[in-house]
Amino acid sequence: MSSMFPSPIAALVRQRAAGRTLPADLYRRADVFEADCDVFFERLWVLVGVAADVPKPGDVFVEEIGRASVIVTRGEDGLVRAFHNVCRHRGARLRDAGKGSAKRIVCPYHRWTYRLNGVLMRAPHMGSDFDAACNGLRSVHLRDVGGLLFVCLADEAPSDFADLEAAMAPRLAAFDLAHAKVAFESEIVENGNWKLTIENNRECYHCPGSHPELGNTFLPQDFGYDPAELSPDERRAFAAHEAEFARRTDAWEAAGFPSRGIDHLSGHVTNFRTERLMMGLSGGARSATMNGEPACRIPLGDLAGADVGDLHMWTHQSWHHFMADHAVVSTIFPLDAGRTRLRTLWLVNEKAVEGVDYDLKTLTEVWRATNAQDAALVALAHRGAGSPGYVPGPYSRFTERHLDDFATWYGERMIAAGF
Repeated sequence: MSSMFPSPIAALVRQRAAGRTLPADLYRRADVFEADCDVFFERLWVLVGVAADVPKPGDVFVEEIGRASVIVTRGEDGLVRAFHNVCRHRGARLRDAGKGSAKRIVCPYHRWTYRLNGVLMRAPHMGSDFDAACNGLRSVHLRDVGGLLFVCLADEAPSDFADLEAAMAPRLAAFDLAHAKVAFESEIVENGNWKLTIENNRECYHCPGSHPELGNTFLPQDFGYDPAELSPDERRAFAAHEAEFARRTDAWEAAGFPSRGIDHLSGHVTNFRTERLMMGLSGGARSATMNGEPACRIPLGDLAGADVGDLHMWTHQSWHHFMADHAVVSTIFPLDAGRTRLRTLWLVNEKAVEGVDYDLKTLTEVWRATNAQDAALVALAHRGAGSPGYVPGPYSRFTERHLDDFATWYGERMIAAGF
């Protein structure tokens, strides 16, 4: 039976044994949720959206990040900027979440008015001695990495984000996401803690029994497997797959498509992984669709006829798939200890026309189904973590090592933050 006096968060973190899941309270407690928002969503770089969220001057996008809210604007000068979504007068929320366009940002409370570059241009009845220059919107650090928009709410942003930029900018260049558009987006709320969402996403142990649509082109064994459990025929098939993957990786690298895996996890502040995979056992699929064929007739960038596989990237609150014909970008934001909002974007070439070059069902059906299936699994895990019968369980050393890496990194960051 649990004590009526909750353990300090640091004690919970230190209870976690290597190779095992986190103590239940780290998934369930409200004070842990508040600490998570502080450490992982207000001090670190988070993916807030894509350049295609604000494609034209005057476009404005608002995203809720845990306890915070951020306005992303594209000014008349074409530059993308980010600001706290808080009026400098008395702290009112300036805009609701979502996309729009505006020439100015006007506070609905007292009509303080800001330019899209954050400069305060009108503050009625404040007197002739009021210094408008000192009362512009508070800036938020923003970096555009190949069309992916990252923000950091901290006054001093982690400097090792430069490692992510150096790794991903050349990998994303071929997809030319600056000239992509959002063909479709969805939001769902998962009834589970954000860490359970990330754990579920970082393994494919569950894929064969849960994701028939994804299984058409995605090979769970790429995430690891126990060789002792394979039949002789399976061993031969996977040995051939691994040899072809090694050959294809060499060919991608030689063609100017960086592909080798990078793990920037435990021991770092900024958490990310990337690798380029083939699709399917033979590598013959070209897109994450039901039949493995491209969903969009017009490729991203200058990739017509190119074999670029599926470029993956994971951060501590996002995951990504970049293919020649389209990209899928997913981000999560915690709502409370037991609810997590998942936003997913499907990107295509900005010249592609819906109904002519692509149709939404073909483009989105695999990942819409997969997201719904994952949401159900996350809810099961969260409910289980709330049971008195829960004890931290063992990760598979074959298929879940990235979960162990994530849990280790999570503990490092919490201890470093003083919790």
